[in-house]
Amino acid sequence: MKAGIFDPYLDTIGGGERYALTLAEFLLREGWEVDLFWDNPKVKKELTERLGLKIDQINFKPAIFKKSLLEKVKKLRKYDFIFYLSDGSIPFLFGRKNILHFQVPFHDINGKNFLNKIKLGNIHKIVCNSFFTKKFIDKEFGIESEVVYPPVAVEEFKPGEKENIILSVARFTDLLHSKRQDILVEVFKKMVDEGLKDWRLFLIGGAEDGKKLVAKLKKETRGYPIEILTNVSFEELKKNYSKAKIFWHAAGFGIDEEKEPEKVEHFGITPIEAMASGAVPVVIAKGEAPKIIKNELNGFLWSTKEELAKISMTLINRPEKLKEISQNTQTSSLDYSKQIFWRKFHEIIKK
Repeated sequence: MKAGIFDPYLDTIGGGERYALTLAEFLLREGWEVDLFWDNPKVKKELTERLGLKIDQINFKPAIFKKSLLEKVKKLRKYDFIFYLSDGSIPFLFGRKNILHFQVPFHDINGKNFLNKIKLGNIHKIVCNSFFTKKFIDKEFGIESEVVYPPVAVEEFKPGEKENIILSVARFTDLLHSKRQDILVEVFKKMVDEGLKDWRLFLIGGAEDGKKLVAKLKKETRGYPIEILTNVSFEELKKNYSKAKIFWHAAGFGIDEEKEPEKVEHFGITPIEAMASGAVPVVIAKGEAPKIIKNELNGFLWSTKEELAKISMTLINRPEKLKEISQNTQTSSLDYSKQIFWRKFHEIIKK
């Protein structure tokens, strides 16, 4: 059996790339021949190292989707299965089974135009990374998609000896998808000013495009038990997760998610990593979070700064409740494992 995979953002190595290549790993494991449509095979080494996936046997083929329609028909009809990660456009696909995948809740892009309807006629299944993304994609394109959550390496994260640490893990950036660490700093400083003692806030994340934000946050946190760690290794990240008792997330604060859905978490891998590590998630009630977090069972949802502080202080003052929910979070995290992801795609492919 022969499969072809295309991801237009392959060299960025983010969540979409992990999604597509975890599927490739599964297909290779099942004995498929897997071709990746990408012009530069040198990216293979970095993909393997960064993602930690067993994809050595994958083949690199020229990016066929830049070619003429006739060439696409000729090449793609040889494939039993094609997986295409969309950049908002609908491609012409000609495999025996064609899957189109959306990672982003695209909207207001004239998705129901006549040409798209023709292209969709040859696509067997549209898969989204979350119910939040699905809501916008289904409306935009007039379709009924399926949800398969991204695979999270939950087996890599384990609870350790817990300390009085509140942790947030998110990129430091002022760009489109702001994670709002400034809100977390503001709330924690107020908690300290009002008497919180012996607790620390750790902010961890990549800072390639957020150096100004990091400098600003460091200035604002002087004199407070707040640590800002940038570009840490995976081992250090896991260690901090394992020590944290509470996990905070504020991406999308102040955003109207109906008007700007791209600015909130479409899925959110870091809260799942926190859950696997036994850190209780206290997460803003936006994007996919209300589907993942069952309030007061495996975490908490908040909408205002006051709610974030109140929920966190309740957990701090009730260590037995914190411990109980910590155990629940670890169980819940297993729903997002690579094995569940593989099983869902196995069912889709064999239908």
